[in-house]
Amino acid sequence: MRVVYRGLAAIVLLVAAAATLVVVLPSGPDEVAAGPVTAPPAAPSSSGPAPSAAPSSAAPPSAAPPSASPLPAAEGTPSPGSSLAPGYTAMQALYADPRVPKLTGRIKRMSLASPSRKVVKDKRIGLAVPNLSRPWKSYGAAPFTSKQVLPKTRAGLRGMFVTCPLPIMRQKSPRDTALLAARWTLNHHPEGSRITWLASQPLKHGWMLVYRVKYGNHQSRAAVVVMDGGMSKPGLAFVTVPDSQRKQWRDISRVVAGVRVLG
Repeated sequence: MRVVYRGLAAIVLLVAAAATLVVVLPSGPDEVAAGPVTAPPAAPSSSGPAPSAAPSSAAPPSAAPPSASPLPAAEGTPSPGSSLAPGYTAMQALYADPRVPKLTGRIKRMSLASPSRKVVKDKRIGLAVPNLSRPWKSYGAAPFTSKQVLPKTRAGLRGMFVTCPLPIMRQKSPRDTALLAARWTLNHHPEGSRITWLASQPLKHGWMLVYRVKYGNHQSRAAVVVMDGGMSKPGLAFVTVPDSQRKQWRDISRVVAGVRVLG
């Protein structure tokens, strides 16, 4: 009987040791032994998402808790080509755009043609603009308030002269407003277009800019006139003519010389 009791005692000891081994060792390769209990992280800032939970062993003991205050706003200018990043002014976005060079004092005035006697009266913006002769013709204005076009070319491009209420934010300076308007007109040129300034000068109640728009191996001549016609927004006159219709580049001078306030 002593032999039997000794055998039973040995079996009990083996079972206890096995149970202890199950508690201490992890049951799989993805599990880790439990570490010391740590305090919960500080409350996240309201300006960002809550941090995800992570094992306490992943962070070094010296790691500082996340700050509860929001990060300061970034300084400088928006990235090149950006439209208007949050926190930046329209002019800062303009200066950061590589498609639009800085307008320096070296850009001279141009001689303006005699104003046209035939005009189109755009009462929505309070301006009268030249009614250009053939081959120009009036066309469906939408989304503008008036529109004149040249015949289509094989490439699908053609000259266009339009008016509308100012589609961008008005600036304190008429010159700055015209700069923003010229940048906006790149939406109506082929992708990859870049501006080269040709002329810049003040007009009565506004400002005008004449510029070259380069895209690939081709270019257009274009101009904008921003003028206050006494309405809720200033008026914009915009003309562009591709190099395939370069004979009509002379009409650009007629446009910028002929825009005036309705009397």
